[in-house]
Amino acid sequence: MSYLLKDLYSPAFYDRLTSALVSVLPDFDREKFLKEIFNEDFSSKELKERMKHTSKVLYGFLPADYSETIEIIKKTIEELRKKGIGEDGLAFMFLPDYIETYGIDYFEESVEALEFTTQFVSCEFAVRPFILKYGDLMLTKMQEWSLHESHKVRRLSSEGSRPRLPWAMGIPFLKKDPASILPILENLKHDSSEYVRRSVANSLNDIAKDHPNIVLNIAKSWSGLSVETDAIIKHGCRTLLKQGHVEILKHYGLNDEGIVLKDFEILTPKIKIGESLTFSFSIKNENLTDQKVRLEYAIYYKKQNGQNTKKVFKISERIYPAGAEVSIVRKQKFVLITTRKFHLGDHQIAMIINGAEKESSSFDLLA
Repeated sequence: MSYLLKDLYSPAFYDRLTSALVSVLPDFDREKFLKEIFNEDFSSKELKERMKHTSKVLYGFLPADYSETIEIIKKTIEELRKKGIGEDGLAFMFLPDYIETYGIDYFEESVEALEFTTQFVSCEFAVRPFILKYGDLMLTKMQEWSLHESHKVRRLSSEGSRPRLPWAMGIPFLKKDPASILPILENLKHDSSEYVRRSVANSLNDIAKDHPNIVLNIAKSWSGLSVETDAIIKHGCRTLLKQGHVEILKHYGLNDEGIVLKDFEILTPKIKIGESLTFSFSIKNENLTDQKVRLEYAIYYKKQNGQNTKKVFKISERIYPAGAEVSIVRKQKFVLITTRKFHLGDHQIAMIINGAEKESSSFDLLA
């Protein structure tokens, strides 16, 4: 039997949760709580619905005074920690949801609660309604968090303020003008935690989609400061590199002159869903000097309306010695996933050398 994410909210999970709540609240009615959790609709609820359901049911068992409630939540987290339960556990995302849902009008109390709770389970989604409601007041607090002793709080400052955080509510004013989050990223560019530095890179990549020149200027400013900052800006510029942005290609010394694509061939011109497209080619550096070569390929997926949508995949990036020639065989799987639906018919693949699209060819995707 396959395991579903929604099953994180299992009887065993609620048993552990209620044990902690009873330790904090001796009068907590465990039986009534479980009865309300496992109502007639519970089995049909998906992951997010179960999360929302848990925070809603819990609300009915906690004090009306929000400040008191937050103290109980903090003590419950401490109790769970004592028992070695739940640190970074996805099921406990109902706690940030509780703060987001019931604490939006209590700025000071909720900010403190988010700072505490994110060290147990990430609050990157829950903080966003506070950014929308309180604007610069919340962002000022997040800038303070960027200097926090806990790397999880520091990451909240960058991840929670990303203009285009996946699966989260959008923050239009940050997409329009990201200036207010740049000090946060500046504070974190030398962070000791890779977990934090990767978040900084993801935020830069978000910004690059709307303001490429801002990220290009940051790349120039941070370049060479350390191995870590170089890694941040390289990952933060990944969308610009895939787009073949002229200035970022120039920044990384990526020039296609004298780099020749040879013998490009699709070895499987007809494939079925579930199979792999296989193609081969050779690359030769005809320059008299060594050359950095970034190899990519673009798949032009057929859309329902008959048009194509382009997605770029990286093969490698390395130095090719003068005169070197390398033969490569590559496969691209066409396996169904939840985030992509395939449409049958003619597709295209194109080879990309240092951001410049070269030869292309067609293949058929069959049922």
